[in-house]
Amino acid sequence: MNLSYFAAFRAVMMAGTVSGAAQILGRSQPAVSRLLDKLEYELGVQLFERRKGLVTPTPQAHALLTEIERAYVSLDSLRTSALRLTKGEVSEISVATMPALGIDFIPYALSQYHSDWPNIKVTLTVRTSARVEEYAAAQQIDFGFAEMPYRRSGFKVEVFSTAPYVVAVPESHPFADRTSLGLEDLSNTRFISYSAFAPGRNLFDQASRSSGVETDYTYETNLSAPAYSMVKRGLGVAIIDPFTAVLQKSEQVRVLPLAPTIPFRVSLIRPETRPSSPAMEALIETMRELKERVLSELPV
Repeated sequence: MNLSYFAAFRAVMMAGTVSGAAQILGRSQPAVSRLLDKLEYELGVQLFERRKGLVTPTPQAHALLTEIERAYVSLDSLRTSALRLTKGEVSEISVATMPALGIDFIPYALSQYHSDWPNIKVTLTVRTSARVEEYAAAQQIDFGFAEMPYRRSGFKVEVFSTAPYVVAVPESHPFADRTSLGLEDLSNTRFISYSAFAPGRNLFDQASRSSGVETDYTYETNLSAPAYSMVKRGLGVAIIDPFTAVLQKSEQVRVLPLAPTIPFRVSLIRPETRPSSPAMEALIETMRELKERVLSELPV
């Protein structure tokens, strides 16, 4: 199958129109349309609904895009490996991470790392823990950070942090003067919960059932960062990860310990076939040192 078919398909999905895809690819609009027609013919599947010049992706198109994006990640990994062989040294490090560390923590670490390793290119990809695990199993990254548990093999796992989740409370909230909060407290106020598919949600549901506490949420989100922002704007209280709690610190929010303690288990995962290097080990060590400084600011 001609790879140009997939390039045309991916460009249309990215641009939303055939004309936009033609600009991305530097080809004519009729040429892109022909490539799409050939792809659909060879697959025997309709990928787009065409009405009055508009193309609307079908469910099959979205499923195909997921597989194509994986292929492009593999191609990028191949390019990186070839560059390393050509130069005989590591010039680029590929890192994938869960959002809790990718939004603030790793950019902070990179700002410190750059002064000692200014010529190292670092590619940071922020994805869900499940996707980071998938990249590591496919040997497509140098290392990554993900929340346990794991469902694949092909990588080594090291514990990076088990610091506990904490509770973020609006500064004006009646709970703001407390020294800690329990699950029963969360059932008696407006609560911002993790989405059902977030790893932390399962932990909290299990802890609530074990404690005989029923919590109901007012708002729901899959990440700590928007939950913290909701708290800052007085929408309720939220359980958030410790890295977000410290690095997004605001005078409008109080951060309190949660009882019982629920660990936020983050692991460093390393693909088995990707070689290490002094530059990569230096970056990991920078992250470990920063982690200790950040977590030392948590309330006890």
